[in-house]
Amino acid sequence: MKNDLLNLRDIFAYFLVAAAGVLIQLIIGTLAQDWFAITYVQSLTAGYLVAFVAGFFLTKIFAFSTKNKTKSKREMIKFALVAALSFCITVYGSDALFRLSLILVGQYKIMIPFSVKLVDINQLFSLLTCMGISFISNYILHKRFTFQDTGFYDRLKSLLSK
Repeated sequence: MKNDLLNLRDIFAYFLVAAAGVLIQLIIGTLAQDWFAITYVQSLTAGYLVAFVAGFFLTKIFAFSTKNKTKSKREMIKFALVAALSFCITVYGSDALFRLSLILVGQYKIMIPFSVKLVDINQLFSLLTCMGISFISNYILHKRFTFQDTGFYDRLKSLLSK
């Protein structure tokens, strides 16, 4: 039996979709933190929520080529479950790693050349590290759970209808 988990086409397509999500999350999170003077965790949450919505459709259509519209509801529920785990890894993992980096190495910020934007390297490193961990777990879970008929949705639906 061929192992389709390591299908290079799917990995590459998922990487491109995830890269779009990373850009969305970084832009929204940075703008939210700058414009609304919110905390680091709040800015991560805002960016993650916007990227989540875009991510479902991009992942469904481009990464795993599952254009079957009859399963969209079940895929969206399963996607949300995977996203909840990813949210914890990305948001709370980033916050924990950020706080740890402040203790271990101190705070590092750099000015973007020809700009007035000061970038917090600790926050950026923490976020990108946890996004990488989330990328791996998301790929495996979406490939094996979200966009595959596992029977989970039907069991959940019957359990909730009792």
